[in-house]
Amino acid sequence: MTSKSIPYYPRALDFEALMREYLPAPAYFDVAATQSRDELRAQQNERFLKQIKRGWQVPFYKRHWSAAGLEPGDIRSLDDLGKIPPYSVSDLRDSLEKNPPWADYIGIDPENDEPLPMILHTSGGTTGLPRPMIYSPVDREVMNILSGRRAYMQGVRPFDLVQITAAMGLPNGGYAFREGLWKYSGAVPVMAGSGLLTPTRRQVEIIKAWKVNFLAGFPPFLRHIALVARDEMNIDPRELKLKGLLTHLGTENRAALEDLWGAPAYDSYATNECGGIACECSYKTGLHIYEDAFVTEVNDPVTLTPKQDGERGTLFLTALFKYAAPVIRYNVNDTSSFMPGVCECGNRHRRLEKIFGRSDNMIKLRGINIYPEAVGSLVGENKGCNGEYLCVVERSGEAGRDDMTVMVELAPGGSAATLEEQLATRFKEALGVKLLVKAVASGALAPQTGVTELTKARRVLDKREKN
Repeated sequence: MTSKSIPYYPRALDFEALMREYLPAPAYFDVAATQSRDELRAQQNERFLKQIKRGWQVPFYKRHWSAAGLEPGDIRSLDDLGKIPPYSVSDLRDSLEKNPPWADYIGIDPENDEPLPMILHTSGGTTGLPRPMIYSPVDREVMNILSGRRAYMQGVRPFDLVQITAAMGLPNGGYAFREGLWKYSGAVPVMAGSGLLTPTRRQVEIIKAWKVNFLAGFPPFLRHIALVARDEMNIDPRELKLKGLLTHLGTENRAALEDLWGAPAYDSYATNECGGIACECSYKTGLHIYEDAFVTEVNDPVTLTPKQDGERGTLFLTALFKYAAPVIRYNVNDTSSFMPGVCECGNRHRRLEKIFGRSDNMIKLRGINIYPEAVGSLVGENKGCNGEYLCVVERSGEAGRDDMTVMVELAPGGSAATLEEQLATRFKEALGVKLLVKAVASGALAPQTGVTELTKARRVLDKREKN
């Protein structure tokens, strides 16, 4: 058996050249983020054509594009982007079934290709095995640079302590943010992980004892930490004097989270396939897309035609830097819209309004489309609950009627009867369908939502029989 030489990571990249191509903060804001749209378009076009060339070398794309009638040479510029057939997560799963984890979307043949230093992370994997994504050195380092940009935009500076509460396991989020902070921000990541790794009380103790500056993670767990500090440890979270919360808000109630901690909450958007794609700045007026690294589309989910600024549609992503698993017109099924104009911060890259939810999370209930994220947004408006919820969908009765019960946790001193009545009325008013509401004690939903253990809390329990 012939042995292959070990691919040492420091020799796998020209780091200085990479940082000139994808500028880290703060140089990014002085150059890339302020260039003209014509300059940006030319840069995107050059990088896009390199991705198309790489795509034809990857079996997944060669198969997918050929089936749609495309041939090498058909795509000559970004103007031809709409000719490329999109794909979705179902196509990735089909690819994965044939040869896990070396699915043909990875584009690396471990039997014949020269070795690269690579790393594997996965999607959340809430059902079945998680979906792996393998990153090459250039993939990972560009993602790290973008993560460092986000930290800088949201106020992180050298020597700041950033406590990361995302799960430390197969999923990508916690590790990706650690690498961006460590390598491209000068800040010090404090790798607490989820409540499964570092219990919530200990998380609070660390924040207080070490004078942590920023807290990073998903809103449900950040909220849970604050409630444990306030209600169980008699510590006012606002007295911990955090500089900011680095999170993924979506439709979560920003004001309620900021009020709990007495600190600003900054939104961002990322996927397992590409890492960070967009984030808010200190003005909090939309998510700035890293347009030197991504071409982002907002398209109609049915016709696939582009939406106008302000109109909601499904996001298509094209990464301009990936090697091991290129991302070219990936329909991520996340719903958002482009914002018009330029932010006061001076960054001229386009902005997404926010992420309103996932198209594939939609539940059809008696002819009405219900998004769990929309339910959560309405729950967060009511001060009688602590913001935790779970949508339980069941089929009952001989007629097979579908019902949804929204279970919500009470805030201290809250009235179950009042909360149930208020939310039932609000759901009917805002969503156009009657939902049942059941109030439970604070913390009662944690075993089902996994809020203290998972990177992303579960929000739907579908008990309907699967046909």
